[in-house]
Amino acid sequence: MINIIRKKRDGGKLSRQDIERFVAGIVDGTIPDYQASALLMAIYFSGLDKEEAFLLTDAMKRSGDVADLSAINGIKVDKHSTGGVGDSTTMVVGPLCAANGVPVAKMSGRGLGFTGGTIDKLESIPGFKTTLSSEEFKNIVNTVGLSVIGQSEHIAAADKKLYALRDVTATIENIGLITSSIMSKKLASGSDAIVLDVKFGSGAFMKTKEDARELAEWMVEIGKMSGKKTAAFITDMTEPLGNNVGNTLEVIGAIEVLKGKGAERLRELSINLAGYMIFAGGKASDFEEGKAMAKKSIEDGSGLAKFREFVAAQGGNPEVTEDYSLFPQAKQNRELSIKKAGYVTSINAEEVGRAAQLAGAGRAKKEDSIDPAAGIVLHKKVGDYVESGEPLATIYADTDLQMSQALIAMMGAFNIEEAAPEETALVLDVIGE
Repeated sequence: MINIIRKKRDGGKLSRQDIERFVAGIVDGTIPDYQASALLMAIYFSGLDKEEAFLLTDAMKRSGDVADLSAINGIKVDKHSTGGVGDSTTMVVGPLCAANGVPVAKMSGRGLGFTGGTIDKLESIPGFKTTLSSEEFKNIVNTVGLSVIGQSEHIAAADKKLYALRDVTATIENIGLITSSIMSKKLASGSDAIVLDVKFGSGAFMKTKEDARELAEWMVEIGKMSGKKTAAFITDMTEPLGNNVGNTLEVIGAIEVLKGKGAERLRELSINLAGYMIFAGGKASDFEEGKAMAKKSIEDGSGLAKFREFVAAQGGNPEVTEDYSLFPQAKQNRELSIKKAGYVTSINAEEVGRAAQLAGAGRAKKEDSIDPAAGIVLHKKVGDYVESGEPLATIYADTDLQMSQALIAMMGAFNIEEAAPEETALVLDVIGE
């Protein structure tokens, strides 16, 4: 291990044997944390090339369970987002793909910090189960076309230990390590094709479009080197994607989009992602046809019908699509308004996400509990005109403390000016197949 650390410290290239020795030692505990941390710091400063990143991804993928989805019919397509605020695309995209014959067998995570987790959102549906046996999972995908479960503790086992070390040694921000962490879990999930949503802006991990593009290019390259059809969308997260931020609220936001209503940006990105997945799944001749098919599944109600079928198959109450009072309800709600009139020129997505977290919708630590009903509904989006005293948002919380903290956090989220802002694109580029 000392030789491996020295090699990377001095700018050398790690071999497959070096990387596999390192990953195996992380999993079985034979490499102490101080040596693992030393190698991570050497990688942070000297970097990894794409071949090293591929070898690290592959070794991490094989460090735990690798899902075998061969019993599921068709081309399985997975979607991954690098995390954002008000992003409930999985709950729209999954039903749209399933309605068009593309199976989605998805393993998702929980939320941490100001970004939400799909599993937390789905668990706000009464009765919905996110823990299923492997056979139940595959049977639902074969029957319904869609199933979403919590990520196994044994998927990419090395990643959990390495991420914990990176978190406490200031080695998170390295493109090779970020790529290997994300892609090892996606590749271990077993799908045939992967569509990535790489976000940039205040509400994303990557703050600039240049950093998002670099990460997208790396992940697509590693996906291709791993033999998977892979594409990446580069998308704007300078403002929340949907109007609703919080677990129950985001499920409602997704249902509204499936009904042909809801937030325009959420609908636009969902149609783009679903369209590409339908194309990657072999049900459309190109991306444009895939988008048209996804849009039609909203218009004819087949996407919503598939969502109800999916919810029922996993033990949830499908009647939530028609009666939102069946969801958990917050004890308090308060409107946020300011006296200034003008155009909303920006909404800081991270501040909105932090406010929702303080209201009870998110976790500061993994072991924290969350309130499924807590969160924020935005009444104005960027480009809208607001009159003096007109409500900008409504905050939902259970306690006075949560409400006051969330209100304070939201105070600086909206920027209002006399002149209307220029329109910005939601999808900047698509990289890959």
